[in-house]
Amino acid sequence: MHSLIRPLVCGALVALAIPGPASARSFSNSSQAEVIPKKLEKMYQRGLQWLATNQGADGSWGHIDSNFGSNPGVVGLAVMALVSRGDDPNTGLYAENVRKAVDFIIAEQNTSSGLIGSRMYDHGFATTALAEVYGELDHPGVGQTLQKAVDLILKSQSENPTGGWRYDPGSTDADTSVVGCQMVALFAARNAGLMIPDVAFERGLAYLASVRTSEGGYGYSNASNPNPTRGAIGHLMYSLAKQRDDSSYKSGLAYLKKNLKYRDQSYPFYYEYYMAQALFHADSEVWSEWNNANIGYMSTIQLPDGSWTSGKGSTFSTSAALLSLALNYRYLPIYER
Repeated sequence: MHSLIRPLVCGALVALAIPGPASARSFSNSSQAEVIPKKLEKMYQRGLQWLATNQGADGSWGHIDSNFGSNPGVVGLAVMALVSRGDDPNTGLYAENVRKAVDFIIAEQNTSSGLIGSRMYDHGFATTALAEVYGELDHPGVGQTLQKAVDLILKSQSENPTGGWRYDPGSTDADTSVVGCQMVALFAARNAGLMIPDVAFERGLAYLASVRTSEGGYGYSNASNPNPTRGAIGHLMYSLAKQRDDSSYKSGLAYLKKNLKYRDQSYPFYYEYYMAQALFHADSEVWSEWNNANIGYMSTIQLPDGSWTSGKGSTFSTSAALLSLALNYRYLPIYER
């Protein structure tokens, strides 16, 4: 497997393109010019404006979203949303918002352990955000914080007998959701030029294989009771690892195709966030079909102020909703095929 796992982008992050007028903007990484639908562009700008307008002085959204807006993982998702349309993080429209949010994430890191926040969920999403802006954002603290965060992820896995991760760095069990979160962070960090050993990906994939069901879905902590959200997480990891020849890949994609109209009632917007990426990397035609439906769906539930909301708070919901649509722009390095 060593020779098969490769970064999506070698070295430091490529510079984010600065988009032109909305009516003429095209996909940055597409083989053919594909104009962004005006409906999507308007919806996206309204969502970004909500994030920018409602950010607090400390860089988080805790003052309006007390339960989730100050979680560094949620702030990390907001960072990725703010740069996902291609606005320059140093001089663009949302440059100040990005810097303030990154400052917040850095301040949330335990300088001794490297943990960002209190749980591995927060840590994983925050680490991914730092990796996505590393090499592009002119900020001296990103590199050191990112390296410490990655070191913790690797240390946590090395001490976990399952080869995966769970809620706490010292956990000895694992689950699909937390494993996916940490693996995406490692893929993003490798894309940014950090040295990530192949064995970390190998052990993560081995854990996912142990919870994969016969129909191609993924259970939570064992091979039972799959759902499409975990199916998207598991399948995405194999795509990012370039393991499309794995015997389970076709069955995993078939499982996702059967669940294109699924909506996760327990974790709204989490399914869309992962399903968009899983389908995009696996099958462009199926992604296009699902994406068109997702654009329509998101437009019907976007609130008048530009946000989306759920029981997980408006900051998470708005950021995840935008990121489920972000593949139409394709500026984030982790979104490259």
